[in-house]
Amino acid sequence: MKIALVVILVLVLGVLGFGMKLAGIRNDLVVQREAINGSWANVDIALQRRADLIPNLVETVKGFAKQEQSVIDSVTSARSALVGARTPGEKIEANRQLDSALGRLLVVVENYPNLKSNENFLNLQTELAGTENRIAVERRKYNETVQRYNTSIELFPNNIAAGLFGFNRNDAYFKTDPGARNAPAVKF
Repeated sequence: MKIALVVILVLVLGVLGFGMKLAGIRNDLVVQREAINGSWANVDIALQRRADLIPNLVETVKGFAKQEQSVIDSVTSARSALVGARTPGEKIEANRQLDSALGRLLVVVENYPNLKSNENFLNLQTELAGTENRIAVERRKYNETVQRYNTSIELFPNNIAAGLFGFNRNDAYFKTDPGARNAPAVKF
């Protein structure tokens, strides 16, 4: 009788220990998922700041480069897509479009020396450059947070708890465009 009682006690303690371990893993995964949400909010704030600067930049360029309307329109529509995007995936894609449109806008700027010396434009360009740096930092932090979470839900025994409690991979990473990996050609 005493042996049966000891075996039952050991089994109960084992089940309790396993349950506590699962609860701890679940709590850790919840913390990591919320870290992703917080990190995404920081990216979103930086993207919104850039979206808020763009109308001023576009208006300044419009005054100098009226014949470059297609470039201005592409920046405006890309900004609208970013502002209208709801999910991280949609915002990441809209951000890619905006990066491309801003690149074309900066090429236009190179063709207008008077614009490059305009004080309003220079201030906006400085603000935009600072914002781009913030966006890059926040993107990196967001990607690192997503990577930590994805790694955590794949590790044993976390993968068991993740499956039991419905935690799934998050694949909404910021990635570079394939053309961005090529170094620009510099010609003198």
